Amino acid sequence: MTKQIEIFKDRYDLYTCGMGPAPEGVVEHFEIPFGIRAWVNDRFAMITRSYKRAYWNLPAVRLVSEILPVGKFDAVFANDIEAVPVALSLGAKKGVHADLHEYFPELKTNNWQWRIFVAPYMMWLCKTYVPQTTSRTAASSGFARRYQEDLGIDFGTVTNAAPFADLQPTPVGDVIRIICTTAGARARRIELIVEAMRDAPPHIELDLIVMPNEPDYVASLKKLGADIPQLKFREPVAYTELVNTVAEYDVALSFIPPTNASKALALPNKFFEAIQARVGVIIGPGPEMTPLIERYGVGESTDDYSVESLRKTLHGLDKQRVEAWKQAAHRAAPALSSEEQVKIWFDAVHDILG
Repeated sequence: MTKQIEIFKDRYDLYTCGMGPAPEGVVEHFEIPFGIRAWVNDRFAMITRSYKRAYWNLPAVRLVSEILPVGKFDAVFANDIEAVPVALSLGAKKGVHADLHEYFPELKTNNWQWRIFVAPYMMWLCKTYVPQTTSRTAASSGFARRYQEDLGIDFGTVTNAAPFADLQPTPVGDVIRIICTTAGARARRIELIVEAMRDAPPHIELDLIVMPNEPDYVASLKKLGADIPQLKFREPVAYTELVNTVAEYDVALSFIPPTNASKALALPNKFFEAIQARVGVIIGPGPEMTPLIERYGVGESTDDYSVESLRKTLHGLDKQRVEAWKQAAHRAAPALSSEEQVKIWFDAVHDILG
């Protein structure tokens, strides 16, 4: 929500609704208490596909429906699919913009329970409410294309770009330093990265920052990599420190096998943080990131998502190529910053308001 607040607060009277205290620059904030349930736990409703009941009986939805005034706002900006029905219920005078970051109907289809019970609910939310919005965006062109195919309506794209950072590329030393920051979830298949560093040549080192989403899985990764001297685990850092942390390195690795449609079409924020940090980027052959890698010359994509392919790419790194990537990232940083991307949101809301 921070990016939206920054672009709208100086032009419009801005009202916000979300967890935590009021952000700076808003006229009024409608606070949602931390801990209030915002996810469906009505199993009977989900099994019987009573989705309207499942959604509108959510504690968070009931609260927001009570505290937000109807008919007060000229335009409403809905952040993610769960906010869209409530946004539409507010009776905005001009219209509603929906920003759907992911492709929600296939967000976690690698999990069979999610695929059977939750995916139909997500599709219901999308088909029932999203066509009623005035304009829409998603976080990658792949996500936007899928929504257009499923819903028959136009979608724009606003990537998860990071704010512009006024940094300079640092020289590459005799040892090429690689950083990978990732969620510690089994669906990420991080063990492939660990194995790719086994028997690595002495001129490359890899640090992993793994968030403790699944602590037992993260513990197993540390055990797996304990005998790999050029692989280290680093403690997580605050989001505000992330770009500067990545800037300490030469290359950022974003290797996320397509275990579901959401990951297959992802254009993750890690890619854009690496560009702002002025480092090279190594990725898997994803259809959203690969064209940017090729267009801007900021890195390399592996042939496939196997250990062998990643090992070949990592072990084959050389100083001159990485230096060229870092300089290319520096040139691309302004164009790939969030300041450029959020103009699309601003234009969408401006068009709604006329």
